[in-house]
Amino acid sequence: MADLDAPRKQRHTLTRLFQRLIDEHGMSEVSYPVVGRYVRQRRPQILAETGRAPSKVFIPQTHRPGDEAEVDFGDVMIRLRGELVICYLFCFRMSFSGKAIHRASLSAGQGAFFEGHLHAVLRLGGVPTGKVRYDNLRAVVAQVLGFTRARVSTPNLPEGLHR
Repeated sequence: MADLDAPRKQRHTLTRLFQRLIDEHGMSEVSYPVVGRYVRQRRPQILAETGRAPSKVFIPQTHRPGDEAEVDFGDVMIRLRGELVICYLFCFRMSFSGKAIHRASLSAGQGAFFEGHLHAVLRLGGVPTGKVRYDNLRAVVAQVLGFTRARVSTPNLPEGLHR
């Protein structure tokens, strides 16, 4: 229990606990995995007993119809004509209904990214009235240059190849 108030770097690790059981208590018959299982089981109990357990909180999300959407854009591996190929999947999902529009392309360039948006809003029949949240844009941004935060996008393939 004293470990809870000790600075983080001075708390007992599983390795240190195991070594102390052997050195100070002569428990040479206990194995490291057994001590590990015990510690994983006992640690939450100790935190609960001392009132330091993380609180279990659930915050329900509410979304109005047509108000918000989420966008994810990332690479996926697909088997195309027997060969593994990296493609990029654009996902546009409405938060209220869960309706999602997906579009795959061979490019992660801005053109494919914008075409994904256009395809989604045309299929959905409009633009969300609130906000669009972007989850993963690593596929769109190839690198951030220096301290200026200027970005270089991944190159586009010739027109028509990523449709």
